[in-house]
Parts: sequence; structure tokens; C-alpha cells
Amino acid sequence: MRWGGGSVRGMSRRQLGHTFADIISLENLLLAWREFSKGKRHRQDVQMFGWHLMDNLMRLNHDLTTKKYLHGTYQAFNICDPKPRSIHKASVRDRVLHHAVYRILYPFFDRKFIADSFSCREGKGTHKALDRFHCFSQKVSRNNTSTCWILKCDIRKFFASIDQNTLLGILSIHIQDEEILWLLERIVRSFYSTRLGRGLPLGNLTSQLLVNIYMNEFDQYVKHGLKVKYYIRYADDFVLLSNNKAWLIEQLPKMTRFLYQVLCLELHPNKVCIETLASGVDWLGWVHRFDHRVLRKGTKRRMFRRLEESARKETVQSYLGLLKHGNTQKLQAAIKNISA
Repeated sequence: MRWGGGSVRGMSRRQLGHTFADIISLENLLLAWREFSKGKRHRQDVQMFGWHLMDNLMRLNHDLTTKKYLHGTYQAFNICDPKPRSIHKASVRDRVLHHAVYRILYPFFDRKFIADSFSCREGKGTHKALDRFHCFSQKVSRNNTSTCWILKCDIRKFFASIDQNTLLGILSIHIQDEEILWLLERIVRSFYSTRLGRGLPLGNLTSQLLVNIYMNEFDQYVKHGLKVKYYIRYADDFVLLSNNKAWLIEQLPKMTRFLYQVLCLELHPNKVCIETLASGVDWLGWVHRFDHRVLRKGTKRRMFRRLEESARKETVQSYLGLLKHGNTQKLQAAIKNISA
């Protein structure tokens, strides 16, 4: 099923009511600037854009209205969080536009997403995903009286593998306004990874929304096509829980086929496994068991290494906030001793 006419059962096809004019209006661009610039006013490129703010926004509005807008190039740099990632940073002008697009599209698309998709969504996040995992594991294990099996999967080179034609096809199903589609294509086509037409940049606010729109096709297939009751996705990591190991094994080739044939994605061969809750399941930085979860050893080492380099109050409070979400009393005491 390729895009250009396919559909996924269970997904709402109600179309976006906003127009291109709503996105590019000076009012929306100004609100987008305020959201974008929050906490960034000290940066030189942001200051330079802000010195002639209205002129810059009016010029952006004019270029969009006359269809002369061209997305700029990206500044690339690498980070480790903990694994190496390539980040591509757009210009201030383009990032303001990303916020303007996001402000209009996010509320519409977020209502279409399943409840158990947790990445880059308001009121969701890692901690809510962890709590949902705990809730599901208790139900499947019948309060630890039955074996709970977890199928854990990860998509290979997720952002770099997004097929742009497929993405634009999905967007066209939900958006009738040709001018909005023109703008989204300008943003999507502004970047490629391994070859033209492939990939989205890590670093764009719009990329966070677009990958959720993309993966919502898979979410809907899993929930409504395969009728999986206990399924959670966080970005490119997802888990299925069941007390029937054989049933989980049966779902794997179906999901693999859908990802490849419909979304041009592949599962990472070294990150697909089926484990029992009793043995401990490593997911989203924590090792989960029935009645508790502990921090992953690698995360713990990085945390103490960073604290040894700099035990600033903000860093300490950040880690203490993280550790509240697991069984970490000894770790919290050790961190407080370091910062004392």
C-alpha cells in the first residue's frame, strides 16, 4: 500500500480547517517569534533578527504570499545524548516559520494521534510513557501472577529514513489547502540525508510533528489492523505487551512488512527482542520489573561522570527530578552528598 490513495483503518480523515493565510499572517508570525525566542534572546543570530523584527517578519510574509519563499541551508553539528546524533540547525527566519506552521498544525494533528504515543506531545513525554508501561505490565501480568512478555522494537536510522514522498502523500490526505501543501513541501524538501527525497533534519520543530504524523499510520495499523491492546510508542522505540509469546512473534513479520511496504522503514535487527518482565526490560533509560524500575547502568555512569565534571545546582536538581521516577533512594543520597 503506497501513498497516493491508500488508507489505514481507524484513522480520522477530517481535514484541516485552517488556511495558508492563517499560518503566514503577521499575527501568527509574531506569536511564533515570541515562542521561538523565549530563552534565546542572548544568542547573536536571534538578537540580529530581533533588531529589525517587524521588517524581517513583513519580508517573510511577503515572500510567502508571493511564493518567493525559499528555505535556507542548515548548520550541522554533532551531539551525544548518549549516542552520537547529527543535528541540523536552520536559520532564525526559517525556525520562526517552523513555529508558525507548528502553532496551526499541531492542535489539529494531535487529536488524531493514539493515546499511547508519547514523544514530542503536550502532556505526554518520557515519564508518562514509563508510567503507562508500568500500568500495562501490571494488567498483562495480572499483578505478577502470570508471565508478561514484552516485544521491544527500534526503527533503524529513523529520521534519516523518512520517505518524503510518502510523508507528503499522508499530509495531502488531511490538508486540502494547496498553498499549505506547497509550504510543507518547501520545508520537507529543504533537507535530505542519504539521498534526495529521504530524511528529515533532527533539530527542526516541524520534524517532531511530521514524524509523529508519519508514524501515526503505523500506530493506527497496530491498534486497529492488528488489534494490539497493549502498545506504547516513544519516537522510534515501541513495545507490545502480552501474556502470549507466540502471539507476539506472529505480529512481528506483519509490523515489519507494514513499516517497509507502506512507510519505507526498517526495524533495527539488533534492537528487536522478546523478554519477560521478570527478567527486567530495558526501555527508555530504565530497567523495568513488576514492582519497581531502576536506572540503566550506562545512564548512571554518565550521570556521575557529568556531576564529577560540574555539580552545578541546576544539573543536580535536574538529575534528582529524573530519579524521582524510579526506585533510586541510594542514588539520590549519593548525588546529594556530591553536591553538598
